[in-house]
Amino acid sequence: MIRRRLPWALLALLVLAQICYPLTAGTTRARLTVATVGLGCLLSVGHALLSRGPRTAAALVAVATGGGFAVEAVGVATGVPFGSYDYSGELGPKVAGVPLIIPLAWTWMAWPAWLAAVRLSTAPGGPPTGHPARGPAAGRLALRRVALAAVGLATWDLFLDPQMVAEGYWRWRDAVPALPGLPGVPLSNYLGWLLFAVLLMSALRPLAGPAVTTTDGPDAPMFALYLWTYASSVLAHAVFLDLPASALWGAAGMGVTAVPLAVALLLTRRPGGRTRPWRPQPSGVDAPA
Repeated sequence: MIRRRLPWALLALLVLAQICYPLTAGTTRARLTVATVGLGCLLSVGHALLSRGPRTAAALVAVATGGGFAVEAVGVATGVPFGSYDYSGELGPKVAGVPLIIPLAWTWMAWPAWLAAVRLSTAPGGPPTGHPARGPAAGRLALRRVALAAVGLATWDLFLDPQMVAEGYWRWRDAVPALPGLPGVPLSNYLGWLLFAVLLMSALRPLAGPAVTTTDGPDAPMFALYLWTYASSVLAHAVFLDLPASALWGAAGMGVTAVPLAVALLLTRRPGGRTRPWRPQPSGVDAPA
């Protein structure tokens, strides 16, 4: 029972914290930001542990948290791959110029982005049919999942970076060229996010094992987290944070994943709101080694 209820309870706390964000300012807002990221990371890692076991949770932490810290440290020191930037001291203690909370943000959204990609790359309903994909078909499925997951994660930054720059939590030394309407954040940052997201997702599957190649009912909190992040970010940027351009860019970018995910989930529901059974089609590329 705790395996099902705990992720929902953590998600409820996360939603409450994010609702409070526009109602705060200054140091209180910075502390709430840190707490929200920590809670989001706990939610994702906890769900990975409860739903798929210690191997998956450890792989997620190694790839997203460890890899996130490494790429941020390199970025602060060299400007590669995001561009030249510095963090302020408002987000807590730093190591190698990187606030310790930052790698947790990568972990927070990497897991739901991966599960969304798995969900979108499999049959929308009914029992599995046919034989496991092998050869070129298996390779195409693997590439599709990595691409979907990378886009699902990287486009979140169309909301995140403009918001955090506006708060003064970090700044760019050279913020040109930038996307129209989003001054202060260079285009290289978004390209760097996409590059690292591809590397992250490419490493996650083999390290996490075959358990991450399917989704099922217990993954509902992660789908809700992804869709909540999308919808609440659009609303917050457009209405509460006075960031209309990032609301539009984020709605278009993250919507590439969020909108099909929402449609796919709706299509698995029968009239009357009862969910019909669904198991994803297995893939030969995802068979245990």
